[in-house]
Amino acid sequence: MADVLPGSVLPIPDQVFTGEMVMDAKKTEEKLPPIEMKRPPKQAPNVLLIMLDDVGFGASSAFGGPVPMPTAERLANDGLRYSRFHTTAICSPTRAAMLSGRNHHQVGMGQITETATPSPGYRSTRPNSCVPLPEILRQSGYNTAQFGKCHEVPVWESGPTGPFDHWPAFSGFEKFYGFIGGETNQWTPALIDGVSMIEPPDDPDYHLMPDLADKAIDYINQQKALTPDKPFFIYFAPGATHAPHHVPKEWIAKHKGKYDQGWDALRDETFARQVALGVIGADSVLTERSQGIPSWDEVPAERKPILAHQMEVYGAFLEYADFHTGRVVDAVEKLGMLDDTLIMYIIGDNGASAEGGLEGAFMLSTAANGGAEYETTEFWQENLDKIGGPEAYNHYAVGWAHAMCTPYQWTKQVASHYGGTRNGTIVHWPATITAKGEVRNQWHHVIDVAPTILELAGLAQPHTVNGVTQIPMHGVSMAYTFNDAAAAERHNTQYFEIMGNRGIYHRGWTAQTRHRTPWDVVSAAPDFSDDVWELYDTTVDWTQSNNLAASNPAKLAELQQLFLIEATRYNVIPLDDRAAQRMNPEFAGRPTIVKGDTLRLFEGMTRLNENVAINVKNRSWSVTAEITVPDDGSLDGAIVAQGGRTGGWSFFADAGRIGFHYNFCGLLRSTALSEQKVDAGTHQVRAEFAYDGGGIGRGGDVTVFIDGTSVATAHVERTHPMYFSFDEGLDVGIDTGMPAYEGYTVPKGEFTAKIDWAEIHLGLDDHSHLIDPEEWLAAAMRHQ
Repeated sequence: MADVLPGSVLPIPDQVFTGEMVMDAKKTEEKLPPIEMKRPPKQAPNVLLIMLDDVGFGASSAFGGPVPMPTAERLANDGLRYSRFHTTAICSPTRAAMLSGRNHHQVGMGQITETATPSPGYRSTRPNSCVPLPEILRQSGYNTAQFGKCHEVPVWESGPTGPFDHWPAFSGFEKFYGFIGGETNQWTPALIDGVSMIEPPDDPDYHLMPDLADKAIDYINQQKALTPDKPFFIYFAPGATHAPHHVPKEWIAKHKGKYDQGWDALRDETFARQVALGVIGADSVLTERSQGIPSWDEVPAERKPILAHQMEVYGAFLEYADFHTGRVVDAVEKLGMLDDTLIMYIIGDNGASAEGGLEGAFMLSTAANGGAEYETTEFWQENLDKIGGPEAYNHYAVGWAHAMCTPYQWTKQVASHYGGTRNGTIVHWPATITAKGEVRNQWHHVIDVAPTILELAGLAQPHTVNGVTQIPMHGVSMAYTFNDAAAAERHNTQYFEIMGNRGIYHRGWTAQTRHRTPWDVVSAAPDFSDDVWELYDTTVDWTQSNNLAASNPAKLAELQQLFLIEATRYNVIPLDDRAAQRMNPEFAGRPTIVKGDTLRLFEGMTRLNENVAINVKNRSWSVTAEITVPDDGSLDGAIVAQGGRTGGWSFFADAGRIGFHYNFCGLLRSTALSEQKVDAGTHQVRAEFAYDGGGIGRGGDVTVFIDGTSVATAHVERTHPMYFSFDEGLDVGIDTGMPAYEGYTVPKGEFTAKIDWAEIHLGLDDHSHLIDPEEWLAAAMRHQ
């Protein structure tokens, strides 16, 4: 009879002593068994799982790309490069699939958390029948920690009152330090420690990337100092290189002039290096530039330095991320554990991001809210040196994203093609893997990560966890490839689907159809029945360059049928490319936190994200507060503020006066400020915004009141129709992160008087602000 691996039932039942017992412990004849600490099998390695964000296959020097990544190269040269490893093409689904070992629709993550619906594949709530890898490892005796990006928390559970069931701290990670949304400002991140929001240090040189590395290193040192016999599982997932592309200037300077040749020449150069490196087939064909992307020769001469600098900043950000990832690896090595630690370095959770549009974005908020017309060539030229710094929220142009996905077609979001789903991956474990610097060409997917780690740890994939029968993992272990380059691959079939972009892989063949283009925010998606399918034999056509749909219709039909079978099996059906309905919680069918038209607020409530706070966009509204001014008349700072430098508003005090400021995408600003000062004592202050109506994102008139008397007015030219920010929040008594208003006279706008209460109330809705479905979708998809 075969041995049963430990961990098939979790938690492991506590064993009750059944031997002889006596009244007096001194007279015990039978020695009681000692208390044992829970540990996995002795073979279980330390595991460092690294996942970067928005890095295409053709970006890293470890896979022939132009961006130096010495840490990745070091690990690859002493380990294995996986040239045919795949993600889901977008953030939340990739992460949920990887940590669960199941296809992303099976765990309810068919899309990003912000677009959840009640359909089983799209709920964003992982079922308890799919307990994730970190919880299995924790219950089996591992120490577990995550540092960086999560983006797996249902949006209605993302506030400070929880529930926290789907947060990392309750999903198997004993330690979590990072952020739970799709993106964050690298200079002033929306930080979470466990389940508590914290503010980053008040340091002008602070950046999230070294902070994450520092916290991971501290954890490793402490864990090994106190429990050296206990293995760790560390998931290191920095927000790099998702937008905003924030990086110190000295790193940007290292990349000056490296991309002046443009994205077409860069693709050619990368392709040649990839062939020489052996990470693509020797007879591969470089695919044509994807439809809609201009050639570099078509770019006006005055725009080329702007676009080249966008790529310089991105390249610097990626190299910077690799450097600090290397510090974590170095910490493992300093403890003498590098050879015995399994490191999996996944360079990107999807292809490179095309969400900056054809021109790139200085303030990415313009892509969601309009206003890109203000980012003229002259504007870029005047502000070029600010890209990458705290005054910008920048993203590069589509042409660079496509080049970063060399040699494939398309980019992130396009699950149908390898440009969206193929990510270079490195496995390093010298104690077990004898090969060094070799390439593995077996086809694999992120759902293979969890089964791999469990097999290497000598643990079962549990059939019961916390009394719940588990759905078996869908992935296969990659361990069979470690010391056998010629091993027959075992992951033979895999579907892909994101927002209607879909495809299927089966034993070397792929069939796919692109339903949407990430940067096309105007054209409506076609009916699913009108989608055009393509067919490729990737056993001879490594890059999906030779479409065989017309010459082999029988094979195409076979794979289309297989896609439907897999889609039905794993909750992909019904396909859902709706936009407005999915962004509106009421129509989408997901819960909301705020009920009704009023949100009551109290001092100390901070960083309430836009899925938790009340929505004041595209309508009239008011904010009111009762404040108590001290006897000395001190009255400065934010009363209530929402958003940040990329856009938002602030209801504030300035030297005893009351004001309201509206910031449209950091580009247009309006302020109403009273001349009258507020005396000592208790007062009610208020700002009313009267929306112009007639469409979305229109302007309006602001009136400021002190004790019911109008004291100031201003006109706001235009407002945000979609989002202020994806990581800044609503604050009471302070303006956390980057300020929505730049004119505070006190640090961080910290209010100097007392706020007894504040309230936001929604006013008249004239129903003339209906949002086009495609606009909603485009806005959401740019920030995941």
